[in-house]
Amino acid sequence: MLKIEHLTKNYGDKKAVDDLSLHIKPGEIYGFIGHNGAGKTTTIKACCGILQYDSGEITIDGVSMKQDPITCKSKIAYIPDNPDLYEFMTGIQFLNFVADIFGVTAEKRKERINKYADAFEITGDLGSPISAYSHGMKQKLAIISALLHEPKLIIMDEPFVGLDPKATHLLKGIMKDMCSEGSAIFFSTHVLEVAEKLCDKVAIIKGGKLMRSGTMEEVKGDTSLENVFLDLEEEK
Repeated sequence: MLKIEHLTKNYGDKKAVDDLSLHIKPGEIYGFIGHNGAGKTTTIKACCGILQYDSGEITIDGVSMKQDPITCKSKIAYIPDNPDLYEFMTGIQFLNFVADIFGVTAEKRKERINKYADAFEITGDLGSPISAYSHGMKQKLAIISALLHEPKLIIMDEPFVGLDPKATHLLKGIMKDMCSEGSAIFFSTHVLEVAEKLCDKVAIIKGGKLMRSGTMEEVKGDTSLENVFLDLEEEK
């Protein structure tokens, strides 16, 4: 579903991402772990077509992000760590705007908006301007907007930041349901306990380089993901 092949991104003399290769298959929840500045967000933005990269290739469902970004973007949804929404719109206006972009029919958008807005308990706030929303409410709105076109791949950067425990539990359930239906999820997180319980596979990045990747059992062995991560961080 998502293939990252020898991805390299430089900022001047600094290699933010250094020859990174990862494959995320349909049905997988793939966690992306690393310290601040390790290259996670750079990688994620490159996968979403937001950021140009210096070399390598990214394909979404067999389509090259460089050669056909529009088709790639039609297959994915991106949820950033700090949703930058159109605050002059109301919640429902924003959701309809996103649904229009992806060509979601009136019937399907109504059904999905009702389903997810009720589940995240923001139905009563959809008529209010987004400028009045808390960070958590904006995060919920961004999540709902990402689900409207039933993407084949969801890419998320710290998706649980700002969510209350109930919304976090709900999102984890949605992620599992989507993958059981053949979608894939690639997300970064600092909450290692959540990653350990939720992910099928995990990759650890440090200084732009891939340090470990594979199934959760292959990466953590008989210890915890936290211990593996801390051991790698201490290595020179």
